[in-house]
Amino acid sequence: MTKFQKTLPNLAHSTLGWNPLLADKMALTGKNWGRTLDLFFATWMGKVGIAIILFFVFIAIYAQIFMPYDKYEISENPADIKLDASWEHPFGTDELGRDVLTRVAYGTLASLTIGFVAMAISMGMGTLVGLASGYWGGWRDEVIMRVNDVFLSIPWLVLMIVIAAVLGRQNLMSVILVIGLTGWSTTARIVRSQVLSLKERQFVERAKAVGAGDWHTIKKHIFPNVVPLVFANAILTIAISILSESTLSFLKLGPNDVETWGRILESAYSTHVELTGPYPYIIMPGLCIVVVVLGFTFVGYAMDEVLNPKLRKR
Repeated sequence: MTKFQKTLPNLAHSTLGWNPLLADKMALTGKNWGRTLDLFFATWMGKVGIAIILFFVFIAIYAQIFMPYDKYEISENPADIKLDASWEHPFGTDELGRDVLTRVAYGTLASLTIGFVAMAISMGMGTLVGLASGYWGGWRDEVIMRVNDVFLSIPWLVLMIVIAAVLGRQNLMSVILVIGLTGWSTTARIVRSQVLSLKERQFVERAKAVGAGDWHTIKKHIFPNVVPLVFANAILTIAISILSESTLSFLKLGPNDVETWGRILESAYSTHVELTGPYPYIIMPGLCIVVVVLGFTFVGYAMDEVLNPKLRKR
């Protein structure tokens, strides 16, 4: 038994013996919240990832206060178009004379919103489908998994393009739906495999033996033990969603009613900035995407290390 297991309350040691899944469930609740946070911030990836995310969240919230220009401010002076970086315009200006720094700062909110909301949709769908498929099994499992295999077999980019074409409108909500509806299949398969293992364990069988119904068993015994896995996967899904939006915007399928980092990249590339400059116009939104995705990836790996006893450092 590891030192971490010894710190958990005696409740984890029931007549069923030591249950590492129950221990991890408890690590996210009650008295062990502090212990979980200590383990998380003990990793350098956790500290760096949280710092990066908080930095971009701060920019998203307070961009309107600190940015010196309006995001819709267009210059009628030809001399203000595609200016190089300067003290007045640190990232230069675009083809309409707009300040690139202001556009990037305002695009932070939309990009993060897409990441979080699309994650919620894909995690919700994937978790529900995985729970139903793994717990009830039989013909339900066969049907659900065959549908899931269809989604997994189609390249995600092609699938997103098809769904975007079906939805028609290119606004913020439609792009979120496109990303969310194409990202649930992997989560469903992960949750299903965990549920298949959990429902054979003694604490679930004993709950059924004393008369617990299916919904009670799922709610009290199956779902709480799946939460740590879903939570760690959700963090990584945010990063994937932000990348997906950037890809759609680069293909002119992104939202046209809000400013996002992907849309800024697309407009920079469309005006051949990579050849004529100003180079910060195309570098900075791309760099923001890379850094924020790296931040969420660090947090995801740190959470996986904390919640998974096999990965936790002794």
